[in-house]
Amino acid sequence: MIKNRTLSFAVIAAVYALAIAGGIFCYDWICARHYFCWQLSLLAADVFATVFVFLFSVIFGNASVYDPYWSVQPPVILLVALSRRGGSPFAWILFAAVLFWGIRLTANWCYNFKSFEYQDWRYVMLKERTGVFYPLINFLGIHLFPTLVVYLCVLPAATVILEGAAFKPICAVFLALAFAAPTFQGIADIQMHRFRKRGSGGFCRDGLWKRSRHPNYACEILMWWSVGLASFFALDMRLPLLAGAAANTALFLFVSVPLADKRQSRKPGFDEYKKQTRML
Repeated sequence: MIKNRTLSFAVIAAVYALAIAGGIFCYDWICARHYFCWQLSLLAADVFATVFVFLFSVIFGNASVYDPYWSVQPPVILLVALSRRGGSPFAWILFAAVLFWGIRLTANWCYNFKSFEYQDWRYVMLKERTGVFYPLINFLGIHLFPTLVVYLCVLPAATVILEGAAFKPICAVFLALAFAAPTFQGIADIQMHRFRKRGSGGFCRDGLWKRSRHPNYACEILMWWSVGLASFFALDMRLPLLAGAAANTALFLFVSVPLADKRQSRKPGFDEYKKQTRML
């Protein structure tokens, strides 16, 4: 186990650089041979990169090696699409919103990640509960399933780029929301970090956390509905483009929020806190 923080970051950066390079090579190789449509080619490359990261999470015995993938994957996909197809100002603004979101989320991960000694508490819990089945759960549940959800989330923006969709006035509303969502997430991050530094325990009721038990989750949902709807209206309202936002919402409502609330429920006063504070 690598305990040095700087070395841990360097190793993960190298893993991701190789995963990105391999994914891009895979995408171009498949596209050059016209084996699949671009959507499936992109998916195959995404899965290839995920498997690469998974192998290193097994090598290091830490599933949190995958954690940055959630925020690195979308900007990389869109940047590759822009480099292959070019883009209108609308496409570049959409990319900028996703890049802003990705930088915020990756920065928060960097802040929390101290070394390979750190692993997300949910992964530790799954390992304890699933025993010999954990390797399968690790690959399918922790790595592959989130990759597929985020792929569906970013697919509408990739379609805007690769199909040259035209901007429509209503798209401006959702572009604004796509920038607002990570802005509020960043504010919530700072408020939570300050609360934890105080070491007072209990529940964070500072700023956005006074209004919501999970402001970051709320903004994550808002982010992908904003991207989805901006693309939806630009692409003549193709309903399947909203599948990613719907899947992402379901993931938070039925998995992430219940798990977080269950963990918080161990603290005294949770029932009263839950009554006083909205979920999202």
